[in-house]
Amino acid sequence: MSHQSASLSTLALQKFKRNFWGVLSLSIIACYTCIALFAYVMAPDNTANANQMHLSIHSQPPGFEVDMLELPVANLPSSIWDWWNGRKLNQEEIPFSELKIENGRCYYRPYDVDGAQLAFIDANFAVADGIELSRFRESYTSHKTFLLGTDKYGRDLLSRMMIGSRISISIGFIAVFISLVIGITLGAIAGYFGGMVDNIIMWLINVTWSIPTLLMVIAISIVLEKGFFTVFIAVGLTMWVEVARVVRGQMIVAKEYQYVTAAKALGFNHYRIITRHILPNIMAPIIVISAANFAAAILIESGLSFLGIGAQPPMPSWGSMIKDHYQYIILDKAYLALVPGIAIMTLVMAFMLLGNALRDALDVKTT
Repeated sequence: MSHQSASLSTLALQKFKRNFWGVLSLSIIACYTCIALFAYVMAPDNTANANQMHLSIHSQPPGFEVDMLELPVANLPSSIWDWWNGRKLNQEEIPFSELKIENGRCYYRPYDVDGAQLAFIDANFAVADGIELSRFRESYTSHKTFLLGTDKYGRDLLSRMMIGSRISISIGFIAVFISLVIGITLGAIAGYFGGMVDNIIMWLINVTWSIPTLLMVIAISIVLEKGFFTVFIAVGLTMWVEVARVVRGQMIVAKEYQYVTAAKALGFNHYRIITRHILPNIMAPIIVISAANFAAAILIESGLSFLGIGAQPPMPSWGSMIKDHYQYIILDKAYLALVPGIAIMTLVMAFMLLGNALRDALDVKTT
């Protein structure tokens, strides 16, 4: 039995490897997952939520470059968890076009996108005696390049995109996990025992199914208050019905097989028969529907963030980024909304293609 199971698994893996779109989609998902896990390590702006605002350089195009005056404002200790939560903001960044030092004080000319020569401003920073301007620039200035430009608040769009990927990836994992726990449990109980238990669970499934998903998520989000984890719970509680219906149907068919009859004859209890004999043999359709639910969860979260119910500012989210910049689509800065939109489309498409590839690979009737 174990040799046959291993052979079927090997065959499914070989079929999956031959599917170009399946391998490509899995690679894209793995890439997004790595970015989400190590966002603060790779992001140019590794402060918490990449929320450093520079209104003087707002809505700048990709590849924009500017000099920054970096003045220390606090001596905050670093933490081992800075790679996960982002470092604390311990310096003030000021875009400038020109610097000068007079009487032990630093003065800068603010950067102006129109090229206007603004008046010098005192930086309120005491300069060490005798320090030359060149040495001061080496210690307290930097040249920054914004690869994807800046948003309407002057924040680094690339950093916001990378950190925002955490929302989409995590919503998929957590929401699908919640839906699998509830859906498999109720579907297995309904399909295995049947009778009145099946009728009650099916009534609950049909009632939940009849309520529009988005309206239910909005209602749950309002009841539980807006927030990061509230969205995860709300989305997960609305996706379990599809899993339950699939598991119930597979369970009704599988419980009539001979190996289940043999398990009953050996005196195994219902829990062991369900968890160790039936469920492992009906996991293929569950895996496929889970991949589709990943894509659905990402779309629902993006829609909620667009409506202002999802992740709350300043936490970056692809949906909220589209909401902040959708009016730029009709202007010459459409990329501010298109970049997060393309990221959502790419990730959703990858999960849908992965689901199709898994369906083909786990289908024992195909070669």
